[in-house]
Amino acid sequence: MRLARLLRGAALAVPGPGLRAAGPSRSFSSDSGSGPASERGVPGQVDFYARFSPSPLSMKQFLDFGSVNACEKTSFMFLRQELPVRLANIMKEISLLPDNLLRTPSVQLVQSWYIQSLQELLDFKDKSAEDAKAIYDFTDTVIRIRNRHNDVIPTMAQGVIEYKESFGVDPVTSQNVQYFLDRFYMSRISIRMLLNQHSLLFGGKGKGSPSHRKHIGSINPNCNVVEVIKAKSPGQPIQVVYVPSHLYHMVFELFKNAMRATMEHHANRGVYPPIQVHVTLGNEDLTVKMSDRGGGVPLRKIDRLFNYMYSTAPRPRVETSRAVPLAGFGYGLPISRLYAQYFQGDLKLYSLEGYGTDAVIYIKALSTDSIERLPVYNKAAWKHYNTNHEADDWCVPSREPKDMTTFRSA
Repeated sequence: MRLARLLRGAALAVPGPGLRAAGPSRSFSSDSGSGPASERGVPGQVDFYARFSPSPLSMKQFLDFGSVNACEKTSFMFLRQELPVRLANIMKEISLLPDNLLRTPSVQLVQSWYIQSLQELLDFKDKSAEDAKAIYDFTDTVIRIRNRHNDVIPTMAQGVIEYKESFGVDPVTSQNVQYFLDRFYMSRISIRMLLNQHSLLFGGKGKGSPSHRKHIGSINPNCNVVEVIKAKSPGQPIQVVYVPSHLYHMVFELFKNAMRATMEHHANRGVYPPIQVHVTLGNEDLTVKMSDRGGGVPLRKIDRLFNYMYSTAPRPRVETSRAVPLAGFGYGLPISRLYAQYFQGDLKLYSLEGYGTDAVIYIKALSTDSIERLPVYNKAAWKHYNTNHEADDWCVPSREPKDMTTFRSA
């Protein structure tokens, strides 16, 4: 399917707590003056574009567009509508964060980046796709926005640290921030995917890279999973349509954790058991299983490994965080899981305390099944931030056993 078709048939949504109603088309102009031109200021523009649902693309659509229909005009027409929608949807959720978190310098900086990027994109909403200069300027803008958002993840993470240090953490806030960050970082991954595809396909410099000549933007149509892992394969190469950088990010994080656990658990013995990796390709899933003998993790701590607010890592310095992505934030596993889930896969941990851990990455085997998983701002999302979470509806066991002798009959 060509991306141009996605300009038709998108769903129109009602902002805020209202339900999203189906609409015949995504059209940002109107004779009644309801388009963005009639909205005043950034809040009005955000409200307008947040009424629309993002349009998820499949890996096959990314591939077909880049390899067969790599038309810069079509990409321009799609992105100038889709990028503001994705930005506005998540900007509405940012505004629902606790006031004290919104006031942190880091979160305010992230907000300013999103506002500036939205405004720059809206400068092209009335430009003609036949205007060569407009197309050229748009590509430059896409590259500039991509570079501006390079540090979105560590900067938002810094904001969470600033909030925790000043106000502490309560269960309700922790739950809301966890919900938000999963959606915010997933949105960021999806926006960066669109920016990368356009800039690599039409930005000029990326086209000539010898090592990536067979790539379609950032996608490798024949991604050799075993080669990315650098393992030995006794059989034929196991290949899938995928983004190698996403796979590398996940595998790097899992190897790092497995090696550290193994070294620490066997430090006194001086003998370190190998980390084993198995890769299998089925009819629906490509599965990568990494097994270590690093002592494992108690069951009660598994969920905490994916919790942004729980990290006990020492506070990192933002200016040095670029050397190792997310170094010191404790975000490696939750971000890796989002990369897996982005194209409908997953990342799971299965641990045997006292022995070791199996980490499993699931990737869709078919490019038609690998469809973007995108957050949408709607009534359900709004309700999550504005609903008081009541007490648990399961009994919480006491730390001390109850004295049953007090219930003896006379």
